[in-house]
Amino acid sequence: MKSTNNNTLSSIKYSVLDLVPLVEGISTKEAIDRSVDLAQHAERYGYQRFWISEHHNMESLASSSPVILINQVAQNTKSIRVGSGGVMLPNHAPLVVAEQFGTLASIHPNRIDLGLGRAPGTDQRTAMALRRYQQETVQDFPNNIDELQMYLSEENSTAPVRATPGEGLDIPLYLLGSSTFSAQLAGKKGLPYAFASHFAPTHLHDALRLYHQHFKPSAQLEKPYSMACLNIIAADTDEEAEYLATSAKKFMLGVIRNTRKPLPSPVKSMEGEWSTMERMQIEKMMFYSFIGSKETIAQGLQTFVEETRVNEIIVIANIYDQAARLKSYQLVSEVFDALEVTV
Repeated sequence: MKSTNNNTLSSIKYSVLDLVPLVEGISTKEAIDRSVDLAQHAERYGYQRFWISEHHNMESLASSSPVILINQVAQNTKSIRVGSGGVMLPNHAPLVVAEQFGTLASIHPNRIDLGLGRAPGTDQRTAMALRRYQQETVQDFPNNIDELQMYLSEENSTAPVRATPGEGLDIPLYLLGSSTFSAQLAGKKGLPYAFASHFAPTHLHDALRLYHQHFKPSAQLEKPYSMACLNIIAADTDEEAEYLATSAKKFMLGVIRNTRKPLPSPVKSMEGEWSTMERMQIEKMMFYSFIGSKETIAQGLQTFVEETRVNEIIVIANIYDQAARLKSYQLVSEVFDALEVTV
C-alpha cells in the first residue's frame, strides 16, 4: 500500500463504516440484512472497503460480533474489502483474533482488513464483564499488537503457540483511534491510521501531524497512509439531507444522555428535542459532518481534504430509511468520482 496525493479527489479512496444500527420498528435480523444490502450497493458504487464496528451492551447497535458480521457481508459480496472498524483489542486475546481473522482470510482471500482499536466499545461495567476483571495498562495495547503480528507472521512457524489458520496470511492491519497516542503508535509501527473524527474530532489535526512525524516504514507500509471517518449524509437538496440527519443527531443525543435507543425516525426540527447545552455538545462531536446536496458536500469535502491531506475517507451515514441511506451513499460516491481538488 502506498500513499498517493494527486490533484483530484477521485484519486482518494472512499469506504464505509457501518455500526449495524437497530432502527425503530425492525428486528436484529432486518438490521443485519440492511447492512448486507448496503455493502452490496457500496460495492457497486465503487467503495473501497466496508468496515463493521464492535460495540457491546447497546440496544441501539447490532455490532457486538463483528467477525460473524464480516463473514456474512463477505459471503454476500464479491470484491469489496470487508473488515473490522475495529476489533477492540483489549476485549480479546491476540491469539483468538489471529485465528478468527485467519479463518476469514482463508474463506475470503485478499479481501479481509483487520482494524484495531484500544477503546472497550462499551461502558466500564460491560468492559469488565468482557475482560473478566483484567486491568489494562497503557502498554498492554502496543504489546497486544506485537503479539498479534507475531501470530500472523511466517516467522512464528517454530513457536510453541501458533495461529492456525492465520500464520503467514496477508491480513493488513489498521490502527484506529481518536487520540494522539494512537496516532504516534500507528506511525511507529508503520501501520495505516484511521482517525475517528465522526464522533471525536478534537485531536484530528494534531493526530495526523504526529502520525506523519513518527512514521517508520514497515513490511506492510512504505509511506504513511491516513484515513478519516466522517458523517456524510447526502440527498437531492440541502433541506432533505438536514431532515434525514436529525435521526443521527437524535441518536447522538441518546449517547450523551446514556439512553441509547434504536435509531429514531427523523423530525422536521430539532427544536424541543435538545437543550442548548446538548445542542452545543452534539455539534462539537459532529463537527466533521457534511450534510446536504452533492454540491454542498463537494465544497465541504474539498476543504477537508486540502486541509488534512488524508489518503482515504471513511463514510458513516446513520439514516433511518434504507432507501434514503442507499441513495446517500450513491450520491457521495458520485461526489468523489467527479470532484477535483488540490491536495
